[in-house]
Amino acid sequence: MKVETKLTSVNVLDDVYKKFKVNAINNNVNLQKLVNRSLDLYNKDDSFKKMINDYTNLAVSGSKY
Repeated sequence: MKVETKLTSVNVLDDVYKKFKVNAINNNVNLQKLVNRSLDLYNKDDSFKKMINDYTNLAVSGSKY
C-alpha cells in the first residue's frame, strides 16, 4: 500500500533547529518523524493541541512562529 505524502516547506528558527539536531541524534528521531507524529497528535489529542496552542516560550524572542 502506497502512502500519499505532501511536500511542503517551512521556515524554522535556526537556534531551535540546531538544538533539535543534537537531540535528534541522541534520540534516533528526524524532522520528518517529529513533524508527522506532532501533526497526528495535534489532530487526535486535545491536551497536546492545547499545549501547542498555549506555548509561548518562542514569543519572548520576538518570534512570530
